[in-house]
Amino acid sequence: MDGILGAIAREERFLIATEGALTKRYCVTLTAEERQELNSLVSVGKAAARKLVRARIVLLADQAEGGPAKSDPEITDALGCGSATVERLRKQFVEEGLEATLTPQPTTRTYENRLDGKAEAHLVAITCGPAPDGRSRWTLRLLADQVVALGHVESVSHETVRQTLAA
Repeated sequence: MDGILGAIAREERFLIATEGALTKRYCVTLTAEERQELNSLVSVGKAAARKLVRARIVLLADQAEGGPAKSDPEITDALGCGSATVERLRKQFVEEGLEATLTPQPTTRTYENRLDGKAEAHLVAITCGPAPDGRSRWTLRLLADQVVALGHVESVSHETVRQTLAA
């Protein structure tokens, strides 16, 4: 409840429009300072590509006086991004502000380790041992195949082997 009510309180950037049924629409209205900051960021072009695209989306979506007030399909055509991205950034700008919109949130995704401690120990032992016949050294793919062949894991990629040995 605080998210929407807080957004209404913050510079009245939330608008409920009725088009047949009640729908929510997030209107981006930039202040002069915000518009100037975004224009300088885009014109210099010395930021991460993702940040620059986000800045361009917010600039094109600006519905304040003097802003282009482009629709979502026009923005997606102009920038080559998805419509869901434009919708998500409009909402994020209204609810969280400009800084949160420009800075992507770190991923919270976690990955399951294919190799447990025992399998890692076997991998290191294989790596330290002699290379297979006809080879001068172990490759990551050979190591992955050997760990699977010995039955330590069902399947493992060479990238997992690389990350395990790098750690």
